[in-house]
Amino acid sequence: MNEHIRQYHSVNVGVAVQTDNGLYVPIVKDADKKGLSKISEEVKYLAQKAKDNNLKPEDYEGGTFTVSNLGGPFGVKQFCAIVNPPQSGILAVGSAERRVIPGAGPHQYEFGSLMSVTLSCDHRVIDGAIGAEWLKAFKGYIENPQSMLL
Repeated sequence: MNEHIRQYHSVNVGVAVQTDNGLYVPIVKDADKKGLSKISEEVKYLAQKAKDNNLKPEDYEGGTFTVSNLGGPFGVKQFCAIVNPPQSGILAVGSAERRVIPGAGPHQYEFGSLMSVTLSCDHRVIDGAIGAEWLKAFKGYIENPQSMLL
């Protein structure tokens, strides 16, 4: 068994796509160097290739992290995903739900969207505290999406 940790110089994010032929995880390569619109465009393109059963090995090899969304397509509120070796982590995204939340003042309420995400990490590579810091940053980006615009 390999007893070393490989550090990658790029972020290649796998996006789980359920098809009639099973689950595929195509890869958005160099996601850390792309803006949201480009990533969104590539995810749609790769998802369609997966559904058409036209993925090539280079479309699904080399992932370093995966995002699995069972919320949008299946309405699952919360779940835990298993890390795909040799990757170091996977983010499980649940459904967003509108709920009543506390407002600005006492006895004031408003509607807000709440979504559950779960981060699973290989603890040989990622310390749990670092994973928690990552989730905190992710929460900040989701709550303030304008901060992600390039």
